[in-house]
Amino acid sequence: MWKTVRRAARATGHLLLAAVMAFGVWIFVCVLLITAVGTLVLVGAWLLPETVLLIRRIAGAKRQLTAAWTGVRIPEAYQPLTGTVRERFRTAVRDPGTLTDFRWMVAYYFYGALVFLALPLWPLGLVVDGVWSGLLRRQPLVLPLIVRIADLEADWSTALLKPSPKAQLTRRVEELAATRADAIAAHGAELRRIERDLHDGAQARLVALSMRIGLAKRAYERDPEAARKLLDEAQDQAEQALTELRNVVRGIHPPILTDRGLVGAVRALAASSGLQVVIDDGGMDEGVRAPAAVEAAAYFVVAESLTNAAKYSGSPRAEVRLVRTKRGLRVRVSDVEGRGGADEASGSGLLGMRRRVAALDGTVEVSSPVGGPTVIEVELPCVW
Repeated sequence: MWKTVRRAARATGHLLLAAVMAFGVWIFVCVLLITAVGTLVLVGAWLLPETVLLIRRIAGAKRQLTAAWTGVRIPEAYQPLTGTVRERFRTAVRDPGTLTDFRWMVAYYFYGALVFLALPLWPLGLVVDGVWSGLLRRQPLVLPLIVRIADLEADWSTALLKPSPKAQLTRRVEELAATRADAIAAHGAELRRIERDLHDGAQARLVALSMRIGLAKRAYERDPEAARKLLDEAQDQAEQALTELRNVVRGIHPPILTDRGLVGAVRALAASSGLQVVIDDGGMDEGVRAPAAVEAAAYFVVAESLTNAAKYSGSPRAEVRLVRTKRGLRVRVSDVEGRGGADEASGSGLLGMRRRVAALDGTVEVSSPVGGPTVIEVELPCVW
């Protein structure tokens, strides 16, 4: 009985907040009328984008209120209102989200007062359910109706505030355009890095190697000992050039991923990180492997995260967790006892990590409060 009363009280609180917001919507209708009149006479055309922004904030507050009741987030899909007055006006009129919010506001003008159906049920429910449930030990009858009214209000709000397929498609196209630009930028930066490493490293050593071999050939007849010394130096430079070439190849696609898989590669990273790393592979070393691009992205996420933890966190320990989900791969790296305060703008490698993951349509979440710890969680979609 008391559980039912608490649920009904929570539902009533939700309906009261909804009614207060509906009252605000009723007042806001006056603003809409003023905007409409001003737009028609071309004097208040600048009002429309500002009014649409205000409607978006109201609809956003309603989405949060509904999500707090249902536990399910309602997505948003709006086009940004930027540029000149004419561009902002055109975007506000053509954005499918504007029509969605306006349709919800009109409907909410009527169904926002459902609390007035719920309030009269309280005295009746306390009497009827008090006898029926409290004394006779039966299931309550009246008070659960208040919860159903709150559920009905939330269902209507969810259906009306959910972005239209056209709005979702527009938002998706914008996201793909942004990730494509980031992927191109990341690809260009990677090519420049490879070119710089080859030019300043392996290429320079190979040129010096060629010169020493030439000098050794000239000195071979008249000074065999000097020629032998030059050949020894040439051998050392050849080995150094091979090492640098391996590093370049490892930066493109680590061979250890091909040989040992993601779990084995991550274990090798942990062993060379200088930290005490606990790895939870979730049984990923068995069964089907993720696509090569996904494994490479996950590898670089772990490598960058452990490097940052060793350099900046001050923590002697770290944790790495790999989880195979139905739709992809989840990677979680934590420095456990780090000092936190990680900033993407400080050049810590987080921006490059985000770009690499975004190129695969993945997501990156970074939690790094001052005092720590820093937790990096990455979702990489793939088909197993």
